[in-house]
Amino acid sequence: MSGAVSAKLSGARVALLLGLLAAPAFAQEDPLDLPELKGEAKARIQNLDQYLEDWDLESARSELAALEKLAPADVEPLAYYQGRIAFEEGRYADAQELLGKAGLTDKPGSWVRLAKDTGAITGNFERAESEHFIFLYPKGKDAVLVPWALDALEAVRAALEKDLGYAPPGKIRVEIVSSASELAKVSTLSKEAIKTTGTIAICKFNKLMVTSPKAVVTGYDWLDTVAHEYVHLVVSRKSRNTVPIWMHEGLAKYLESRWRGPAGGAMTPPTLALLGSRVKSNKLVPFEKMHPSMALLPTAEDAATAFAEVFFAIKLIDQEGGPQALERMLDAMSKGVSDRAAVELVMKRKWPEFEKSWMASLKKQPYPKDLLPPSSNEKKELLEAGAQKKEPKKKGREVSFGDFDEVKETDARRAAHLGELFRERKRMGAASEAYGRAYKVVGDKYESVSNKYALALLELRKFDQAAVVLEGSLKTHPGSASTNVHLGRIYLRARRYDAAKKAYLDALAVNPFDPEVHVALYAAGDALNDATLKTRAKGALKVLLQLDDAAVPQLAKKFTQSDDLSQRDLEAPEPPRVTPDAG
Repeated sequence: MSGAVSAKLSGARVALLLGLLAAPAFAQEDPLDLPELKGEAKARIQNLDQYLEDWDLESARSELAALEKLAPADVEPLAYYQGRIAFEEGRYADAQELLGKAGLTDKPGSWVRLAKDTGAITGNFERAESEHFIFLYPKGKDAVLVPWALDALEAVRAALEKDLGYAPPGKIRVEIVSSASELAKVSTLSKEAIKTTGTIAICKFNKLMVTSPKAVVTGYDWLDTVAHEYVHLVVSRKSRNTVPIWMHEGLAKYLESRWRGPAGGAMTPPTLALLGSRVKSNKLVPFEKMHPSMALLPTAEDAATAFAEVFFAIKLIDQEGGPQALERMLDAMSKGVSDRAAVELVMKRKWPEFEKSWMASLKKQPYPKDLLPPSSNEKKELLEAGAQKKEPKKKGREVSFGDFDEVKETDARRAAHLGELFRERKRMGAASEAYGRAYKVVGDKYESVSNKYALALLELRKFDQAAVVLEGSLKTHPGSASTNVHLGRIYLRARRYDAAKKAYLDALAVNPFDPEVHVALYAAGDALNDATLKTRAKGALKVLLQLDDAAVPQLAKKFTQSDDLSQRDLEAPEPPRVTPDAG
């Protein structure tokens, strides 16, 4: 789940600007009342307030330059605005110093503490840039994220420029943090809110803050999430930060798939099933309850329901509001039109009529008959700070009865447990039969049942049957990293290299730190003569397995020639000896 930006603040006073933080601490003087700031200087401060509220950093910089020529150099409000702009430019040490000069104190919730904490977390980050983005990330394996994140960001930027008629000037900062604790410190959300709702990223302060997939037990849809947060930024800036939370989150959820295809591609069967149950029981989340942030809703289910609700509200506007409906709606709001009036404008119907249409559309959706467990990439189970993921020593063959805890059907769970026992004893025929009985009961409902059944079929060399099981599972749980990995193995064996590439790229979009993903992508890239894919795979394996370029083809060859598709352990080959004058 992504965090939401704050709704537009009212008033032009610094005290209200600081209301973005939980416990603001600013000098008692109101800059508009200081005797040394009169006339044009006072007007400049009012403009600065508004530009910062509007997320218009370029105009704020220009206004600050004009104010610096008018105001005394040592006046506190000047230092405050210099510090605010320094913070939004990512100059955190400068921001901390300037905000201190402005009379703010270092205590929880203050701008000084925010600048201090953000600077401490990001101070040693690595940096990569594309044409329109600055990507900052911790040293180490997060380097694997860089090319894929920048590609997705550039793609969603181009798509939204067409859809919404706007692209922000300059380069947008994206900061990758290592844990929920770090996200709390840089975003002002509480750790409790983050854990309760599974919030994984937030757009605020003219930047995107995203938790690394390494902090989530099974990974998560991190590329969609990066795109989701960028939508928030575009909506804030285009609308001059006038859009309420329900519309913000609806637009972000509806458009987050634009980096990889059409709008509306992010809705999954488990979320649809949850929404259907809420519609049936009349337990929807009112738009008003979504303010000030989805991250503050009572439960993760409430948050998921709310996202689904507003997704369909925006989908209705996009489909029935005429050409460029979303762009026209945001244009109207940038000129001071309310959210309801803007919807009425593009939909050509009054708000109560729109709500009726929206409810009717919700009731007509083809919901799954039963509730479905969330997909693994939707669970967002956060690791505790400092904890490390435990990677299985032998992929595919580890035995875990806990995998079936989510299976509610007693007969299916018992059969799956029996399959695990047979599998542990290497009686794969009996294991396959037991898993098959579980699968017959529950079908594609559970990733765990489908994948264990498919792995047993792979050991029996029933590749086509395993592919059918895995492809069916992806219809119910799209984006599952493990399902895509297992399916990718089958496609590679069948020399269906385009299909293998897609499966492993889908796995990468959830768990980019699995070495198999990059070895397989190298193999697919080699077969497809995709030099870029091969180069990226080599770079990732250098980070993840400390391989040099010469070792990667050897490992890929060994990997693709393996006859056991249920288990593909990746052991790096011995590195070649390098003489001093060769390196």
